[in-house]
Formats: sequence, C-alpha cells, structure tokens
Amino acid sequence: MKSAKFRFPRRTGNRFRLLVDGDEFFPVMLEAIGAARTSVLLELYLFESGLLADRFIAALTAAAARGVCVCLLLDDFGSRLLSRSDRQRLLDAGIRLTFYNPLARSHWRRNLQRNHRKLLIIDGERAFTGGAGITDLFSATLRPADYWHELMLEIRGPLVADWQTLFRETWLEVADPPLDLPPAAPQPVVDGANGRVAAHGRSVHEADIVRSLLKRVRRARYRVWMATAYFLPSWKLRRALMRKARAGIDVRLLLPGPHTDHPSVRRLGQRHYGSLLRSGVRIFEYQPRFLHAKVQLCDSWASIGSSNLDRWNLRWNLEANQELDDPDILQQLERLFRSDFSHSREIDYQQWQQRPWHRRRLEQLWAGVEALVRQLSEPRPPGPPD
Repeated sequence: MKSAKFRFPRRTGNRFRLLVDGDEFFPVMLEAIGAARTSVLLELYLFESGLLADRFIAALTAAAARGVCVCLLLDDFGSRLLSRSDRQRLLDAGIRLTFYNPLARSHWRRNLQRNHRKLLIIDGERAFTGGAGITDLFSATLRPADYWHELMLEIRGPLVADWQTLFRETWLEVADPPLDLPPAAPQPVVDGANGRVAAHGRSVHEADIVRSLLKRVRRARYRVWMATAYFLPSWKLRRALMRKARAGIDVRLLLPGPHTDHPSVRRLGQRHYGSLLRSGVRIFEYQPRFLHAKVQLCDSWASIGSSNLDRWNLRWNLEANQELDDPDILQQLERLFRSDFSHSREIDYQQWQQRPWHRRRLEQLWAGVEALVRQLSEPRPPGPPD
C-alpha cells in the first residue's frame, strides 16, 4: 500500500549484511545467482564487457539453463560498453534482456533520463543493493592499482518484497510481456532490524530519498556523516548541514580526492567548500583510489544505495536506497567511515582560504557551469493552458 508521504513503509524483521569492495561482494552475488531456484532479477546502470562481465554472464546463462527465470534490466547508456556478442550470449541463453530508455537523436532531453539503480533479487528471498556495476573497475583482483571503493548490502526479510515490487514496476514501463512471477513473501527474521526502501524516480510520489535524508539531517542530535562520489548538493541540503554544524553536531563529508572519473564534478562541488567549512562542516577527500560509495549515517540511521548527492541524480535518474537502523551494520559503517577518514586528506579552512588566485578564478568559471547544470536539472515550468 502506498503511503501519502513515502513510496514504501518501514518494515521490521530484516537481516542485513554489509559487503565492502568488489572482491567481497561479487563472489557473494555470483554464489546467490548460482543457487537461484526460480528467479534472478538484475537491474543495473553499468554493465561493461570484461572479465567480470564474463563471470556474471556465465552465472546468468547457467541459471537460465536450469530453468530459472532470468530478467536483466540495463540502462541503455550505462551498458553501451557491453559488446554485441555478450548481448547475444544472454539472448541465446533465453535471458529476458531489456534496456531502459534507448538513446535516440529524436529524444533530446528524454535521453538524460537514466536508470541508475543497482539491484539483484534472488527467488524473491534475497536482495542486493548499493552502488556497484558489473565492470572490472570495481575488482581489486582485476584492477589492483586503481579499483573503485564501493559498498553493497545484502537484504533478507520482508523488505525484499518491496525491492521486487520496485523492479516489477520499472520492468512494466519498458518491457513486454510483463513479468509472470509469484509475489515475493519472505518471512520476517527473528529479532530482525527495521528498514525502508527509498525510491526516487520521475514521479513526485517516488522522489523521497532526499526528503527522507533532509528529515534525518534536521533531526540529528550528534552525528551526520555522508560519503558520496559526486557532491553537488541542493541549497536545502547544504543549509541543513551548515545549521547542524553550527549547532555543534559532528557533520562530516567523505568525498573523492584526486582519483575520480569526473574531475569536473569534483571541481563543481569544491565551490561549496568555503561556506561549509566556515560553518564547521568537516570535509575529507579520500586519497587511495576513487571513492564511489553512497552512504549516509545520521545518529542511529543509515542509508546505502545508488543515489549520489547531486542535482543531476535527483532530477533525471531512477534511484533507490536501503534505509536501516540495524545496530550491527551501524557499528560496521562507523568503523568503515573512521578507516576511510584516516586515509583521507582533511580540508583545512584557513589553508582553503589561501588557495592560489587561479584556483579561485577557475571556481568562478565552474560557477557558470553549475548554473547551467542547475538550469538543466530543474523541472520545466508548467506551460500555458490548452
């Protein structure tokens, strides 16, 4: 049943498992596909041909050969590096392969609408979500010098049914015929934790990720820690963070350092460092490799998923996060944050104020770019009546 405020309700009786970096979460996901009995539902933004893709294609085709219903929903732009031969391997195995919003010259602005969700559901009983895609870039084994730092979360319990509902609804928008799957009804876990699926999409009723986050930030009593790969926050979020920091709350941002796939977005985000630092927000730039994780920790509440803190995501993308208040996962996240802070460079306000003039000039130029991004990211005003 849809809530008037949020897309999905909070549910109790769930078990979560935090998986850090690709060499930990990819084997677990592959094992889950290998054990599937009835269905494998996979929804991804990034799916690129390579050694890791070969492993997943082998696991998916083997599942289909066992009679498992395998449905693969990929974003058309994010999967552009999936080769034609790999696509054919999936189709030849009987896998239902569908692409979200195929690119077309005639679509213009519609091409900007992307499916950025990351979701794997096994038999309606296990779900995985986070920020990873199927690409060698997330594997320390395949890319030991420059693999991306990321998190995935395994979910068991009643929340899995909400994830399957979300997948089914998106599938119905773009694929034909519809999915013929029994409704997921996983049993609650004894002494399980609470959680809620937060979805973001084109519908106003699904745009609840940022509203939920703002609510938690504004109510925080002692801690607001956030990690994101692309930091281009709205004024509302920046204001909420600054107010909390001025009130003495421990507000920290963990952001990419020199390793990033979009240096321009990093520069755009740095425009806001001065005002945030002046208000008492602590900013850490992660140094070892690209920080791609998306996680928020507010007091005893956490959110892990696909959504970055940038206007582009919130305007154009389908996103989904898992919110939770599991004490064990919260402790693991706190330890992970502290470890990542220790491998980061903290930005000092006085040093930031003394940065060279050409850096300031460059930021002014980026301000114009940000204004353009903001213009593109805002909804169109309503037109005149017919």
